[in-house]
Amino acid sequence: MNTEVRKRSITIAGHRTSFSLEDAFWQELQRIALREGHSIAEMVVLIDAGREGNLSSALRLYVLHDLQQRLHSAQPPETPALNPDQSEPA
Repeated sequence: MNTEVRKRSITIAGHRTSFSLEDAFWQELQRIALREGHSIAEMVVLIDAGREGNLSSALRLYVLHDLQQRLHSAQPPETPALNPDQSEPA
């Protein structure tokens, strides 16, 4: 997996802004945008509108949250959650 961070630029509300993302986060963000019927620019604008930190961090956290939600919804209901400090169910 390529861990190189790449700088990307996009126009938000008429002005150019840039952010840095690893290719894996960029590719997943593109998949999310496609799945939700948005362009990548629209997706970044939506995430930007609700962010609290810097844009790069907000994009990474959005991708992480999306993956966590999909993983959680894919687990069978009877599967107990794992305790983060143990390899056994809590």
